[in-house]
Amino acid sequence: MAFANDTLEALESGVLLSNSELEPDTLTTMDELVEFFDGFKYTGSRPSATDLEEVRAIRSTLRALFTATRDGAVPLVNKVLADQSALPQLVRHGEVDWHTHATSDDRPLAERILVESAMAMVDVIRADEMSRFDRCEMEDCDGIVLDLSRNRSRKYCSTTCTNRAAVTAYRARQADE
Repeated sequence: MAFANDTLEALESGVLLSNSELEPDTLTTMDELVEFFDGFKYTGSRPSATDLEEVRAIRSTLRALFTATRDGAVPLVNKVLADQSALPQLVRHGEVDWHTHATSDDRPLAERILVESAMAMVDVIRADEMSRFDRCEMEDCDGIVLDLSRNRSRKYCSTTCTNRAAVTAYRARQADE
């Protein structure tokens, strides 16, 4: 299934954000929030100190959304969209062609992230692609894996877990020799 670019970006940013609350927490400073904001090219005003706390607060909602079953995700998506009074509209800005925004750029960053993630999940649910989400295969990690690969082979939530798995496998091979 090929998703639109705005859907992919919203899913990737939402999963990264939800995984940021795992130990060690990787969203504790304004610099980290600004890096996230810039990395995913969010529109609207630059993040503030208020945004940091509000964005940190939505991570568990995002985690619930990405770990739900298809039927379980529907009421979560509907609640986010209703709570934020989302009104989908086609927009074009910068070098990005027509895509959907469901909240305006002047709304708080946490609200924009929630709405964009919920709108992306609408596409995932409609395409029956919830299997794109899984739990990281590292034994001691609860990270969410977003597998957008063609052959659905992604096993780990981050480069860190991928590297840890490779080191573990290497050490096991060395021990066998």
